[in-house]
Amino acid sequence: MEQNNETSGDDFILLGFSDQPQLEVILFVVVLISYLLTLVGNTAIIMVSCLDSKLHTPMYFFLTNLSFLDLCFSTSIVPQLLWNMKGPAKTIPHTGCAIQLYVSLSVGSTECVLLTIMAFDRYVAVCRPLNYTTVMHTSFCKALAGIAWLSGVGNSLIQGTITLQLPRCGHRHLHHFLCEMPAMINLACVDIHANEVQLFMATLVLLLLPMALISVSYGFIVQAMIKIKSVQAWHKALSTCGSHLLVVSLFFGTSSVIYIQPKRSYGHSQGKFLTLFYTVVTPTLNPLIYTLRNKDVKGALKRLLRKEQNS
Repeated sequence: MEQNNETSGDDFILLGFSDQPQLEVILFVVVLISYLLTLVGNTAIIMVSCLDSKLHTPMYFFLTNLSFLDLCFSTSIVPQLLWNMKGPAKTIPHTGCAIQLYVSLSVGSTECVLLTIMAFDRYVAVCRPLNYTTVMHTSFCKALAGIAWLSGVGNSLIQGTITLQLPRCGHRHLHHFLCEMPAMINLACVDIHANEVQLFMATLVLLLLPMALISVSYGFIVQAMIKIKSVQAWHKALSTCGSHLLVVSLFFGTSSVIYIQPKRSYGHSQGKFLTLFYTVVTPTLNPLIYTLRNKDVKGALKRLLRKEQNS
């Protein structure tokens, strides 16, 4: 693809969906609407969780972190994606690409760990209700959130730095719409077997292990729920666990396909659309899932709106 004279030799060219120009127009509108909904929905979750004292609980503390992660994730990707889709130029500066790689990798990794912690929180709430306040006390919750963030940032610094240092021999065309690690590795002009092994190990620790731990947590939750006789207790457990389980399914279901089989996924339209789903659509759906399925959040939103009207 020919680029204009203003394109620097260090710039990357994000081909994205440029082979389907008519589709780009539709995607531009869909992505823009999704991004606006992401900003509004996740900001509302953060505000409500912080302002309403009834939501000052471990579950909503972690939900606030999740909403903040979704805001960072979308903002690191979507503005550049919209800019590239609005015109013929598909470039991103080397610095911008590096920032996008570090931020998206850091936030994505953190979200994997955080969703696992949220599953543990639900396990304690359902299976150990009498010990819940003792186990999930404020300092412990902050420590768990800190571990999630440190894991994500640490993984990003290590993996991102190694990926950016790979020699590319002038290769600048990324067959993707963002600077993501598997796509960046494929630009290398050296043997990338070691990098693929490294990527697989990181995927094992930060994607497959969390999925296994979440499955174990929900196995115990299902066991405990079978013993519950109260219909009200059943409904409450399903309400809180159902939202989290749906979010987990959306995020891990799509991202695991991309990272477990990166060679097959990247460079194909299916891989791009799967990435588009978990980077753009999922952050939009998360606040909707938690507000539509959760009476506490809906009640807090009503109280907040009522207070604004009365003031």
